[in-house]
Amino acid sequence: MSVRPQVYLTRKECFSACHRLHSPFLSDEANQQVYGKCNNPNGHGHNYTVEVTVRGPVDTKTGMVMNITDLKEYMDQAIMKKLDHLNLDKDVPYFKNLASTTENVAIFIWDSLKLIMKKPELLYEIKIYETDKNSVIYRGGKQSDGHQHGHKMQKKCFMDSCENSSNLSSDSDG
Repeated sequence: MSVRPQVYLTRKECFSACHRLHSPFLSDEANQQVYGKCNNPNGHGHNYTVEVTVRGPVDTKTGMVMNITDLKEYMDQAIMKKLDHLNLDKDVPYFKNLASTTENVAIFIWDSLKLIMKKPELLYEIKIYETDKNSVIYRGGKQSDGHQHGHKMQKKCFMDSCENSSNLSSDSDG
């Protein structure tokens, strides 16, 4: 039996949400130092763009890795209904005691999709554009401590255009 080609299928959605970058594990002073203007007590918002990529063999009967209609529905359930037009810190229980960084939002989306997909093994990558200049990629996996929430994550920020290059907050819009 021949090996079928692996194909990557990506769908994009946009959602709007607000949040405040603040870690319960840091003092107020440390939070201000780490997150800068993104630690504003009144919060701030983003128009996030999320790309979800699945990877797998092309089905010989349908000619698809996954029906795009199914992927659209999964994304609607895991992203739009759970995050769009909400305050991440106050409306999403996952972030009650976890900083709502874009890295953690990517992990949240990954975990949410894995729970509802008929074939979760097809999930390959979550890519979130927080701004035009900042993006995060998450591909699951294992951390060095053995936990399943692996961080094969790439973060891109073009610091030469950031207002405050000493502030490495994932939320800095540059």
